[in-house]
Amino acid sequence: MTIDTKALGFGDVARSAYACDPWASRGRLHREQGSLTRSDFQRDRDRIIHTTAFRRLKHKTQVFIAQDGDHYRTRLTHTIEVAQVARALARALRLDEDLAEGVALVHDFGHTPFGHTGEDALHEKMRDFGGFDHNAQSLRIVTKLERRYAEYDGINLTWETLEGLVKHNGPLLCKDSSGKTKPVPQPILDYSARHDLWLDTYASLEAQVAAIADDIAYNTHDIDDGLRSGFLTFEMLEEVPFLKDLMREVSGRYPGLEEARFTNEIMRRQITAMVEDVIGVAQANLADIRPESADAVRHAGRTIACFSDGMAEVDRQIKTLLFKRIYRHPDIMAIREGAGQIVSDLFDVYLSDPQLMGSHPWIDGLEKLEEGQLARHVADYLAGMTDTYAYNTHRRLFDHTPELR
Repeated sequence: MTIDTKALGFGDVARSAYACDPWASRGRLHREQGSLTRSDFQRDRDRIIHTTAFRRLKHKTQVFIAQDGDHYRTRLTHTIEVAQVARALARALRLDEDLAEGVALVHDFGHTPFGHTGEDALHEKMRDFGGFDHNAQSLRIVTKLERRYAEYDGINLTWETLEGLVKHNGPLLCKDSSGKTKPVPQPILDYSARHDLWLDTYASLEAQVAAIADDIAYNTHDIDDGLRSGFLTFEMLEEVPFLKDLMREVSGRYPGLEEARFTNEIMRRQITAMVEDVIGVAQANLADIRPESADAVRHAGRTIACFSDGMAEVDRQIKTLLFKRIYRHPDIMAIREGAGQIVSDLFDVYLSDPQLMGSHPWIDGLEKLEEGQLARHVADYLAGMTDTYAYNTHRRLFDHTPELR
């Protein structure tokens, strides 16, 4: 059976001049033959979904640990929501939707168990060995740690997807407010030395919409989860005028609405307002810059897909509310302390006895490594753990394990 490639309609996609072209990709580190039925960016997205790292996200904390209930977001459900928003933004701006979705799907691969708490603990343990950064760890996973293909380690993603992964929040080789160049995690520098990711430029517009989609998604669903948990109340939401106005609108249109429906009506309006704000700002910036290629976006000198000043203030107020009422709540802080202890304890025991990492793919020869190299392997192993696996492993190796409730 032969395939009529002309009938597939690849050329019918109405991408803008400033969108990334999957048929003109800068390619992969390891050259491969193209697909008859999928673009390179479609293949990237599909490879990401089929990884072990993607499946592990279902048992990694977003804000609330899995023991708190089945209805709270995990890293996986958060990632899917980010991908949906990114794809909507990409379609509105006539970008490559597959690339935007792929960057969104891979952006949290490097997160440790127990969310940012685990990352903070692991970074502290790795401080003398280059530190730990979840973004750099995501790159290590897709370029080295996933072992699925016969000819190479990693999943051999395109330059554009990897660029979006490491630079979706902006250039890495840039100066801070004091004029000093910000440090770049060594794993990113090492890979870029082999496959130059242009660390001094902005990322594609597809990566930019994935980044802002992350903000939109977690601002919204952390409020939803916060209300479900009881850490937030509707009265607390009134601290943010934008949310207060949304609640007034919903109450006026649907008086006496049950709580679950009331919450959803607020959240859907919040997402719509933020998405439409980003589209409007991006369109205005594009009209001002008039980029004629994806590279022109990279060299524009500023982020194109972002909030307006007014919505940026709303974003700041929502984050302030979430930090005050949830992230820094005494109950959450107590859980974070216990989770950090679990990660720290596991790091110490694996560093002292690497053979305890019995399922680590590079277990042979670890005893011959220098301390820094061994520490990096331990960090790889720990970062790959799910919350459940880390908790149960700690219980097996230690006499006392903190209760995470």
